[in-house]
Amino acid sequence: MGEIKDFNCTYDNSAGINGEVTAKLNLTFPDAYLHHETMAELSKALKEHDGAAFCELPFCHTVEAEAMGGLVNYGNDKTGPRAKEYICTKPEELLELPAIDFTTGRIHEVLLACKELRKQGQHVVLQVSGPFTILNVLIDARYVFKGMRKQPEVMKKVFWKLGDEILRFMEEAKKYDVDLISYADSSGGVNILGPKMAEQVVEDFTFEFLKKAEALADDKTMILLCPKTSFALLGTGHAKFKDYLIDSGTHYGEACIQMVGKAKFAGQMCIKNVGYQLESGIFKELQLI
Repeated sequence: MGEIKDFNCTYDNSAGINGEVTAKLNLTFPDAYLHHETMAELSKALKEHDGAAFCELPFCHTVEAEAMGGLVNYGNDKTGPRAKEYICTKPEELLELPAIDFTTGRIHEVLLACKELRKQGQHVVLQVSGPFTILNVLIDARYVFKGMRKQPEVMKKVFWKLGDEILRFMEEAKKYDVDLISYADSSGGVNILGPKMAEQVVEDFTFEFLKKAEALADDKTMILLCPKTSFALLGTGHAKFKDYLIDSGTHYGEACIQMVGKAKFAGQMCIKNVGYQLESGIFKELQLI
């Protein structure tokens, strides 16, 4: 077993929201975060501001948790939606949360916004959160780590309850023509969990979860992985990189778009680093083994 390397997550584009952009739009906040028409308009404006190759939605990491009953502060024109207060204090309570209804609420509006942007000829990166990120909205992290130490089997059930909902979200996204699905769970990185717990999460959840997600990647859809997830899989011997030659200097986002239908997983760089260029002309597909 190798060592899980960490990825220093310092890159950010405007998915979190940008006051300079919102000031130029005739939108009312936080109402603009709640409707697909305004979501699409804002996402396209942010794409143009960043010089990105794609539009990105949603503007936060709270959509899935809210759809399961979590409480969210919708923010304003300078800060996007964020967690409000926790609704659970015990891992067992998490298992009782409802399944996501994709036909209503903000999560439905996000999907409609994706479809609208695709109709306009835009490429869309849908940000999908992993279990630790979702849990951050639902329960204090100290109860999560306590549960992982003292109730590992219960927490494994929690991860898979959330994992099944995430997979359903990914499946639903394909129905709305999303071509790039970004899966990230930086709250569960090795820098937070430590090597031993990070390895356990890969063995208990991440690898098998991504094996199921892999089936969703096809000629129209690719899955983008946060490098923290890539390194966890590589370090535990569950993945390898396969190199593809592309034009030298291609921006990473553009390379991902080019590789849809050719690669199932991307994962060599953070998709938020919109200025990153593949100077070597090598795109690395992450392959599960």
